[in-house]
Amino acid sequence: MKYYQYEMLELSFPADANPQPLPELIAQFTNGNNTISVKGFYAGDNTYRIRFLPEAQGTYAYRVSGVVTAEGTVEVLPAREGHHGIVRAKGMHLAYEDGTDFHSFGTTVYALAHQSEALIDETMATLRRSPFNKIRTCVFPKHYLYNENDPQFFAFEKREDGSFDPSLPCYAFWDAFESRLRDLSDMGIQVDLILFHPYDCWGFATMSQQDDLIYLDYLLRRWAAWPNLWWSLANEYDLFTSKTIEDWYEIERFVAENDPFHHMLGNHNCYQYWDAARPNITHMSWQTRELSRIPQMQKKFGKPVCIDECCYEGDLSAPWGAITGREMTARFWRTHVRGGYCTHGETFTPDEREIVYWAKGGRLVGESPARIAFLREIMESLPGQLDPYYSDYEQLFLMSDAALQEMLESGTMRTEIPSGGIRETPLDERWRRFIRGLRMMDPMDRERYMDYALSICGHHGEEVFLYYHDIQQFESVKMELPEDRSYRIDVIDTWNMTRETVLTNVSGTIQVKLPAREYMAVLAVAEP
Repeated sequence: MKYYQYEMLELSFPADANPQPLPELIAQFTNGNNTISVKGFYAGDNTYRIRFLPEAQGTYAYRVSGVVTAEGTVEVLPAREGHHGIVRAKGMHLAYEDGTDFHSFGTTVYALAHQSEALIDETMATLRRSPFNKIRTCVFPKHYLYNENDPQFFAFEKREDGSFDPSLPCYAFWDAFESRLRDLSDMGIQVDLILFHPYDCWGFATMSQQDDLIYLDYLLRRWAAWPNLWWSLANEYDLFTSKTIEDWYEIERFVAENDPFHHMLGNHNCYQYWDAARPNITHMSWQTRELSRIPQMQKKFGKPVCIDECCYEGDLSAPWGAITGREMTARFWRTHVRGGYCTHGETFTPDEREIVYWAKGGRLVGESPARIAFLREIMESLPGQLDPYYSDYEQLFLMSDAALQEMLESGTMRTEIPSGGIRETPLDERWRRFIRGLRMMDPMDRERYMDYALSICGHHGEEVFLYYHDIQQFESVKMELPEDRSYRIDVIDTWNMTRETVLTNVSGTIQVKLPAREYMAVLAVAEP
C-alpha cells in the first residue's frame, strides 16, 4: 500500500476477546531522529486501529506495544498535489505545514453531521460549489432554534439509567461522521470541530469532567491524525453552567497534551473572549462585531485572529441572524483587509422543509457567498498575507497620552512605516492643534472613533497596499506610496465584483478617481 506525506496512514489489527475502546495500545513511529508516539483505539468490527500523520517523507519504522505487538516499516512518498499538511499559526497569519499560505474563508453549519443522508449530501454539494475552505461544526447534536431533531446516531451508547456513557462509543456514529470528514477533506475544507456546546437536551453539556475526558481521549485517538481538523473547545464556552474556568483549563490542557500532531486549538466565546495568550491556544476564536479591534488583538496576542461569529446573513427575528448580504460582505472585507479571518453563516426564514443553513445545511440562497468568493480570489492573488496599516493620522489615535505629549514637547511626530522603520516629521501648527484635541479625548472614545471615521488599509510590506473604503463614497482618494517603487493601481467594486486597472507605473503621492459609491477598494501592487 502507498502512503503519502501529509495524509493519514492506518494500521489495523484483530481485536482480542474483550476489546476496550481505549486499550493499552501504543505505536512509536520513527523517521531519522524524530519519534512520535500515538495511541490506538477500538473501532468496532473486532478491529484495533492506529492512525498516524507522516509530516515528512521517507522510511518510518514503527513498533506497536500493549494489547497488540508488532513492528515494521512504511515508506512515505512525497506529498501529492493539493496536500499541504496541517494548518498552523505563523505569527498573526495561517499557513499549512509546508509553508503555503492559508487564507481562511469560513462558514457555519452547526449540526451538519446529524441530519439525514440526503440533506448531508445536499450540503456537501453546496459546499463543493462555495468559496468556503473552513467550516465550523459540532461533534454533538444541537438543540436550539430551527434545530431540534434527534440524529440517527449518538456518539455513545446509554447506561441503564438512560444517560450516555462515553466509555461505550457508538461505532456507527463515529464511522458516519468520519465519512463526512473524508468528504470535506477531499474538498480541501478545514473542519473547525466544536467539541462541546451548551445548546443541549440530551445531557452532553452536563457530563461529568471524568466523562468529558474519556470522550476526548477516544476522539483524539481516533481523529488526531486527520490533517484537516482544528479543535474548538466549545461554542460559547461562557454560557455553560456546569463547568468552571478550571474545568475548561483542564480540557484545554488535555486536548493539547493528547494530540500528537498539535492541530489548531481555540475556544469560542459568547461574551468574554478566551485568553489567547495561553500557551496551548494557537489563535483567537472571537465572536464580536468590533472588527476595528482586530489589530489590537493581533498586537496583544501575536497570534491569528479568527472572527468566528460576527452575525449572519438572513432575516430571522434575532439581531444576530438578520444582517444583509451587503453587510456580511462588508464584514469580510473589514476583517480580511486588517489581516484577520472571517466566518460566514446564513439564517434566512426556514424553507418549506423547515431548514436553516446555519443550523442544518442544505442550500445557500444569500447574496454574500459570491462576493466572498470574489474577495478570496483577490486575497489569494496577492504575493503574501496582509497586516493592518495605519496612516500617520490614524496612528495618532492609537498612541498613549504620554506619547502624544512627548511629540508636542519634541516638536517631532514619529510614526511607523510599512517597511518597519520610523518616519520623523516636524510638527506644524495644524498637527499640534490636532494632537492637543486628541489628548482631550478619553482613550475609549478615541478607539470608538476609529470604528466609524476612517478607511481600512492592509499591506504586505511595501509590495501591496489595499484600501477598503467601506460605506464612504469618495469621488477620489489620495494615496501615499513609497517613492522608490512603482505600482499598478486597481479600483475594486466589492459588491458588483469588478476590478479595473486604472494606473500603472506610479509612486509617491497620487490621486485615484472613484465612482462616488460605497463599498469600493483600491489596490496598489508593486510592479516587477
